[in-house]
Amino acid sequence: MKNDRRRPARGGRPARPGAGKQTPQKGKPAQKKSPAKKAPSVRFDEPAPLPEEPRVFRLGVIPGATPGKWVDLWKQRMPHVEIELVPISVSAQRRHLDELDAGIVRMPVEHPDALHVIPLYDELPVVVASAESHLMAGDQLQADDLAGEVLITPADDVLGDLALPTVAPRFAQLASTEDAIATAATGTGIVVVPMSLARLHHRKDADYRLLAGGPTSTVGLAWRREATTPDVEAFVGIVRGRTANSSR
Repeated sequence: MKNDRRRPARGGRPARPGAGKQTPQKGKPAQKKSPAKKAPSVRFDEPAPLPEEPRVFRLGVIPGATPGKWVDLWKQRMPHVEIELVPISVSAQRRHLDELDAGIVRMPVEHPDALHVIPLYDELPVVVASAESHLMAGDQLQADDLAGEVLITPADDVLGDLALPTVAPRFAQLASTEDAIATAATGTGIVVVPMSLARLHHRKDADYRLLAGGPTSTVGLAWRREATTPDVEAFVGIVRGRTANSSR
């Protein structure tokens, strides 16, 4: 006897209840849709911030100082504030600070209680003499090597008494370090100055050598306590090596 039960047509199998719905995997919670983010409200009537007033940051600079790296960083970080370098003398540096935002000075500075002063670096002393002098034979000099040499001390000297076994010149005191080095280049004597001044007044007929154990000279940044402005703080951050994003 033939089997009258017929097979269901392909694709005609009835769908099971719940078929086609994704069920969460065991051990994993069902993911919820995150709510749509609201767009920030915009106030079209809000006034635009006022531009900063043009201004100038005036920085005093003693002879021999080289603030070029700091000036370049200032121009990158503070393009809206012009920086002006003002040459100042060491003898009058304290008076100049009253007219400046800040100054690169040679320490010590008069009336330090009225100032903020940050030491920046120490300069080594060098002996400047004629390029043909026997003193230029070695890489550095000791105090005893200068015995009997004529020590020329200009009126703008910044090192003070050196206690060297030298002799004083028989001619009148020269007004400037530049004049003293020009005289030493003739073989008349020697000059002892911080290295930056020897480089500043470099001559083909003169040379210099390090004076081992000689007195160093400290260069610092100074400004009036009562005049600590955001611009001053920005420059202090630059000389201290802070990045543009670092906090004070």
